[in-house]
Amino acid sequence: MSAESHPTLPPVRLRSDAELARDALTAPLFARAVRLARWAGPATRVGVGGELAAAQLPEAAAHLGLDPADADSAGYASQAWRVAVDTGLVDVTEPEEERAADAADGEATGTAAPGEDLALVTGGTPGDVLDLWLAALDTVLADAAVPDLDDLADALDAGGGIDFDRLDWNPGREADFLDGVLANLYLLTAAGSGGPADQPVPLPVLAASMVVPEGMGEPSDAVLEQVSDAMMRLDDQFRQLEPIGLVEFRPVDEELMAEAADEEIAAGGSGAGAEEDEDVSRYGMVRLTPLGLYGIRARLLEAGADAPAVGELAGKGADALLDAISHYPESAAQAEIEQWLAGRELAAAVTELLAAARGDDEGGPLRRLRCQQALAPAGPEAEPAVRSVLDDAELGGLARVWLAERGVADVPAPDPEMVFWLTVDTIAAQLAADGETEELALLMETLTAHHAEFFEQVWRTEHPSTAAVLEAMGRLHPDRGTAKEARKAAFKARSRRP
Repeated sequence: MSAESHPTLPPVRLRSDAELARDALTAPLFARAVRLARWAGPATRVGVGGELAAAQLPEAAAHLGLDPADADSAGYASQAWRVAVDTGLVDVTEPEEERAADAADGEATGTAAPGEDLALVTGGTPGDVLDLWLAALDTVLADAAVPDLDDLADALDAGGGIDFDRLDWNPGREADFLDGVLANLYLLTAAGSGGPADQPVPLPVLAASMVVPEGMGEPSDAVLEQVSDAMMRLDDQFRQLEPIGLVEFRPVDEELMAEAADEEIAAGGSGAGAEEDEDVSRYGMVRLTPLGLYGIRARLLEAGADAPAVGELAGKGADALLDAISHYPESAAQAEIEQWLAGRELAAAVTELLAAARGDDEGGPLRRLRCQQALAPAGPEAEPAVRSVLDDAELGGLARVWLAERGVADVPAPDPEMVFWLTVDTIAAQLAADGETEELALLMETLTAHHAEFFEQVWRTEHPSTAAVLEAMGRLHPDRGTAKEARKAAFKARSRRP
C-alpha cells in the first residue's frame, strides 16, 4: 500500500486488541480457514501449488456446513483453504514434480497437516490472532485485484493461454488501485469522527475519488463512464473483501443495473443529474468495520504513512502531546488529552502542560489553545500550578482566563499589553486550527466593535504572529473600512520587525 497520497492522516480511535481479535475470529472467511486447518490430516491431498485437490473440495465444503451440491460451495472452500495455507494455519507438502506429471488424471498427491500457527488461534495473544488475520487480509486483497472468471475466459487466446494485452490487466496497477481506494475510504472514515464513521460511503463517491481529476468542475461524459466502470470493479472487489471482516458492504442494486445505462449510473451516483428522491444506497454503500480500520491502518503504517491512533501519546511527554494534537480534530484531541491525563498526578501534569505550551515559534499559539483545552476539566488541585504562571508573558493571559472561569478571587487584572498579546495569540491559534472561517470573522467584528483604538494599539504587540493576524483581519473583517485599517496596521507591524 502506497503512502504517497496520504503521508499524514487524521487520528483514529481503535478498539482494544482483544475486541479486534474477537472480530477477526468471527469473520466468516477467517473462521472457515481455521476450521479447515483443524480438519486437515493424513488423508488430505493437495496440488502442486498447495491447493486442495478437486476431489476433496466437496468434503471440505461439507465440513464447513456448506451444501456440496451448491456450485459456489467449492469456491468458498477453496478460498478458505488458500487463506489457511497462506497464513500458516496449514502446512502443506507439495507433490514432487515427477509424481505430479506422471499422475494419469493430473491430480497431485501432496499432503497437508495443521500448521504450528494454528495453536495461536486459541493459545496466542490477541496480537498473534491479529497478525494471522492481517496475513489473511493480504491474501484476500491479492485475490480481489485479479479479474473475474468471465474476463479471464474472454481473454483466452487460441492456445488456451491468457492474452494479457486483450485483458488489459496489470497486476501492479490493479493492486495500487485497490490500495488507493482503501486509503481514501480510511481517510473518509478517520476525518469523519476520529474513529469509525457512523455513515457508510456511497460507492460512486469512492469511485470518483480515484477517477475524477482534482479541481474538475462538471465531469465530462468520458469521466462519468470511467466512474461507472470503477464502480462496477469496486462492487465486485468489496463483495470479496466483506467475508474477511474488512468492510460492511451493500452491493449495487441488480435491478438498477438492469434498468440503467452506464452513464446514467455514473450520473446518478455522483449527483450529476440524479433525481432528488433517488435512493443513493442503490448504487452501493461501503464502510470500514472497526477491524477493517485496524487493518488498513496497519498497511498504511507499513507503507510509511503517518497514521496516528488515539491513545498512542499516553506515555509521552506534554511537549509531544501538544505538538501532535495541535493538528487533530477537536474531538480526537480531547480523547487523546483524557487518556494522557489518566493515571497522572494532576498538579504535576498541569505544570508539565504549561511548560510545554510556551514558545514563540509558529506552532506556539495552537499549542496554547490545546493546553487550554487540556486544562478545561481540571479542578481546584490545578490552581497552584496555574497561579504560578500569572506573571508569564506567554501564559499569564491563559491563566487569568482559567481562574476567572472558575470564579477564583484575587486574580490580578491583566495590563493592556497582555490583553493584546492574548488576543493575537488566540486569533493566531484559531487560524492555525480551522483556517479563515465565518465564525472567526464574527469574532473579529465583535472585537473591533468594542475597542475604538484597537488597530492603533495592536500593531505594537510583541507577538510573532501580530502581522499575520492583522493581515487575516484585513481579508476577513466584514466592514470594508475596518478591513482597510487592519491592512494598514499589518503594514506597520511588518515594518517594525527586523
